[in-house]
Amino acid sequence: MTNRKIAYQGEPGANSDIACRAVYPDFEPLPRATFEDALTAVSDGSADYAMIPIENSLAGRVADIHALLPTAGLYIVGEYFLPVHFQLLGIKGAKIDGLKSVYSHVHALGQCRKIIRKLNLVAHISGDTAGSAKEIAEWGDSTKAALAPALAAEIYGLDLLAADVEDEKHNTTRFVILARAPHWPERGTVATVTTFVFRVRNVPAALYKALGGFATNGVNMTKLESYMVDGEFTATQFLADVDGHPDDPALARAFEELAFFCKEFKILGVYAPHPFRTESVTAIAK
Repeated sequence: MTNRKIAYQGEPGANSDIACRAVYPDFEPLPRATFEDALTAVSDGSADYAMIPIENSLAGRVADIHALLPTAGLYIVGEYFLPVHFQLLGIKGAKIDGLKSVYSHVHALGQCRKIIRKLNLVAHISGDTAGSAKEIAEWGDSTKAALAPALAAEIYGLDLLAADVEDEKHNTTRFVILARAPHWPERGTVATVTTFVFRVRNVPAALYKALGGFATNGVNMTKLESYMVDGEFTATQFLADVDGHPDDPALARAFEELAFFCKEFKILGVYAPHPFRTESVTAIAK
């Protein structure tokens, strides 16, 4: 193993840890308590990259990330789509019919509602999935279970009481990989995704006009999300993904038109799309 490191939020065995190991098997995964801590690890040089979940196919966007990305001073250099499977874990000797409560990250609980209802369990929110498994192991209470990846069962010595209990088998989390400097692929060498944030001026039809350039120039926008800034209802910021490279003539023209109606605009990253995007489009077409 090299001394290069990739930071993530959570305890060892979390889905973010699994994503780190899958994309950078030669790097040392570096667990951090919060998303801010994981991002700071990259900023201060403790880690080369950070693996951060941004959205899930069942639970939607991951809270706080959209607000953190524009101010972190880091750049998206890649993405990874992880099929997510949750296991119901208990201490050694625990029985599924003896469970009374279950612990996990709020997103995991939301992605496993059916098993929670079926077993009539009381759900409790933990900091992360692997962290809940660690707590269950420490408590030693056979009435308490965790929803966590299989790797967490291995790390913390827990029994698998029920396998793959997520509500839907297409459950997938998208991660973005962040670095201190942008790593834009050279235009034309690979397909690219461009992620950017912007704020429109507080005038009528500003958003409509700002986005018009993408339509007229044939630029495919695959993501657009809004969120408030500093708690102000009139200060809305948008996060967007589009297909293409900023040096492509069509996207360059669209950005030029966007600038007329924006008071803030920043490109967060230009990177190659993960193969999952193509696979998803192919599956939908079939």
